[in-house]
Amino acid sequence: MPTRRTLLAALAVVPLAACQQSRGPVQVSAADDEAAWYIGTKPDKPYDVPLVDTGRLDPKYRRQVVSYTGPEKPGTIVVDIDERQLTLVQAEGSAIRYGVGVGKLGFSWKGEARVGRKGVWPDWSPTTTMVSLNPDLPRTRKGGVDNPLGARALYLYQGNRDILFRIHGTNEPWSIGEQMSSGCVRMLNEDIVDLFERVPVGTRVLVKRNGKYRV
Repeated sequence: MPTRRTLLAALAVVPLAACQQSRGPVQVSAADDEAAWYIGTKPDKPYDVPLVDTGRLDPKYRRQVVSYTGPEKPGTIVVDIDERQLTLVQAEGSAIRYGVGVGKLGFSWKGEARVGRKGVWPDWSPTTTMVSLNPDLPRTRKGGVDNPLGARALYLYQGNRDILFRIHGTNEPWSIGEQMSSGCVRMLNEDIVDLFERVPVGTRVLVKRNGKYRV
């Protein structure tokens, strides 16, 4: 298993992103460098999951159990693009809420979908649109701690069609709460692992903007 030093060295590689930032990587100042975000790892296979100092996040973006009065059934994932939050509805009026990063203006998707498949330390490939915007992008990248999809990915489908939007981990924890990706919903690696273990394939996913998921 990689040591913490090896892990941080890998994370220092500039991300390619998927569901990549469309304007280039965030600039992290020397006083707030990447390594300072990480406090250790959680055992996983084939790589350990990087753990983040969540004290650096706005409290609203930290994983928490909250009251929930919405109409959605337990087990539903509700993503609020405006609030930068993902909610997993639970029974008896409660929910688990996670902070997320979302697509920048013009890239965010809204609607209803389902989890069509799940990936562990998934490989990354750019969409046709991403390649048209940046022809120099590599066409694939193997899963790992420096992969922009992070430790897990939930692939969103409508019917039998992969709509090319994902809920996935990130190697840029400072992007949680921001609107900067090419459309996908990104979570801390430790949070996507937690969500991944709670939801099966077939889970209903509602992605809302302006309080609505329907056009």
